[in-house]
Amino acid sequence: MFRSMRVNISLVILIALLALFLVRVHKADGSKLAADSAFEGHRLAEAWCKPCHAIEPHMPGMSDQAPGFASIANRYGTTALSLKVFLKTSHQNMPNLVIAPDQADALANYILSLKTQD
Repeated sequence: MFRSMRVNISLVILIALLALFLVRVHKADGSKLAADSAFEGHRLAEAWCKPCHAIEPHMPGMSDQAPGFASIANRYGTTALSLKVFLKTSHQNMPNLVIAPDQADALANYILSLKTQD
């Protein structure tokens, strides 16, 4: 009886350790993907957005009407979803870019990476 209880406890501990390991690996992999996506977003911003927007903190924009990306990132209510919806919607003062979903994700990740910590 004690032997089977020991085996069960050992099995539970092993499963818990395996689950913790998998969660850690998943989170580390997700961080790398987000960093890669933000890097790609910066590259896209250089190509598409820099003519009007300040795409980096403390960088002047070319247009007074186009807010800087750091300013956008720090606005109340700015989320990845709100940025993706904005990027997929036509706006009067912006060029009508056709942005693929992965490009919208990358731009949103880059903009959100500029958010200052509270």
